[in-house]
Amino acid sequence: MTEISKEYGQALYMLAVEEGVAREYAEVLDEIKAIFQNAPEYLAMLSSPSISIAERLRAIDDVFLGKIPEHIVSYLKLLTEKGRVESLLSSIDEYNALLNASERVFSAKVTSANELSEEEKSGLINKLSLLKEGKVQAEYVVDASLIGGVIVEIDGTVMDGSLRRRLQQVKEVIK
Repeated sequence: MTEISKEYGQALYMLAVEEGVAREYAEVLDEIKAIFQNAPEYLAMLSSPSISIAERLRAIDDVFLGKIPEHIVSYLKLLTEKGRVESLLSSIDEYNALLNASERVFSAKVTSANELSEEEKSGLINKLSLLKEGKVQAEYVVDASLIGGVIVEIDGTVMDGSLRRRLQQVKEVIK
């Protein structure tokens, strides 16, 4: 993520907090991110120097005006006018990171050898939530090469409880 993206994401977050609408803006920004990810040509059009600024700003109004908060429409226009619209998606990521930190929401990636049951997922989330003293949202991935156990990546920390790792440790001890 570039410094520009961070600055823009932080500025929008500070505005949303000041207005008391941080969570609502996050929901709208996630929808906008999905739109731009599904239609990358729209983002390319907004950053195209061959199209006048007036036309690009009109395109933003046509799609978003009256459908999303005015501050977010203005944010999209500002990024477009400043030639920074390519920073939009990463600025949304920065916004969400700031919101999650303020609400003590953590993202975890859980990799397991087999699909976890709902009961196992719930138990793991409860333990991680207690450990982090916050709310944990998890993404689950299956990797049969683990043989057994799980690997949890959360907040820059990796907890490797996989059978593959344990076998590797035994192998190193034997050497």
